[in-house]
Amino acid sequence: MGDDHVDDQNGIDVSVQPSGTGCVECEATSGWWLHLRRCAQCGHIGCCDTSPSQHATAHAQSSGHPIIGSFEPGEDWFWNYADSSFFDGPEMLPPTSHPITQTVPGPAERVPIDWRNHLN
Repeated sequence: MGDDHVDDQNGIDVSVQPSGTGCVECEATSGWWLHLRRCAQCGHIGCCDTSPSQHATAHAQSSGHPIIGSFEPGEDWFWNYADSSFFDGPEMLPPTSHPITQTVPGPAERVPIDWRNHLN
């Protein structure tokens, strides 16, 4: 381990907080998402691969951070981009999901009426 909190073998830092309650890039561009994912190494919140912009995967590719977890209420899985596998991981620093009151897709005021036609 190079840092007291980061496991270099799997790229998970349990001490880092999520970057917010929505996709960082979608928030910056007034975009919208279907589901949210949390980078297990730096806490970046990005949108899933079904979302129009796929920011979680773009973050993993540009940062080299190999592990994401779901940032959806009631979900606690992790995904490893390096070997394309799901796994159970450690408990992350809260919050572990977006607020339950946040719409899916969201945010509601930015989701087009024909949103299903925009999914990947």
